[in-house]
Amino acid sequence: AIPSTKTIQKWQAQVPSAFHFILKAPSTLTFQSKEKQNPSQVKLTCQAFAAALEPLREKQQLTTALFQFPPFFHAERKNINYLAFLRQQLPHLPIAIEFRHQSWYKAAYRQSLIRFCQQEHFTLVAADEPQSTMASVPFVIAPTNQDLVLLRFHGRNSIGWRDSGKQWRKKRTLYRYSKDELAEFKNAIQKLEGRVNEICVIFNNNSAGDAAPNAKQLQQMLDLHFKHLGPT
Repeated sequence: AIPSTKTIQKWQAQVPSAFHFILKAPSTLTFQSKEKQNPSQVKLTCQAFAAALEPLREKQQLTTALFQFPPFFHAERKNINYLAFLRQQLPHLPIAIEFRHQSWYKAAYRQSLIRFCQQEHFTLVAADEPQSTMASVPFVIAPTNQDLVLLRFHGRNSIGWRDSGKQWRKKRTLYRYSKDELAEFKNAIQKLEGRVNEICVIFNNNSAGDAAPNAKQLQQMLDLHFKHLGPT
């Protein structure tokens, strides 16, 4: 849903002024809602979303808006046109795109996808996840936007990833990365240094609470020290 301006201002009051936000786009804009919208409704939703994020933009606290598309959002002309339409409606908003279908990364389309994201100033999210279904994408780091590279680590739990039972949300990302796996990410991140203004890394939280320990471990491996954090 689109948060109210008051809600966002409340968030801002609870964090240091240097804290940055990544907000997910509303499900009505990413086809994950049962509520279908025509172009006119999409325009209105985009306007409302941009207006809601304005307090973050004013304070330079918005890293990006994350548009996560579902597995049935395939690499088709109509969907490419929709992405271009979104950019037209949100010309000044930083946008990151995350796909969940392998069609976008087929060898015949991959370079075209990268060029399209560069043209539209989209950040193409690199997602690490099990490669066991068509609803998985390969871990491709392609700096399509000089402002930001966004890496999302969903884990490598192949069995849980395929689980469609009632408890799938608890099992899907139930995974803790090993030191060797984190070393792979460390090397990939270091290769990006100097190529983009910001590298943002997000570990997907799970029912075992693996995200924070993994993030702290990678932080130590990269010898990162952050300033202006909130009290712990």
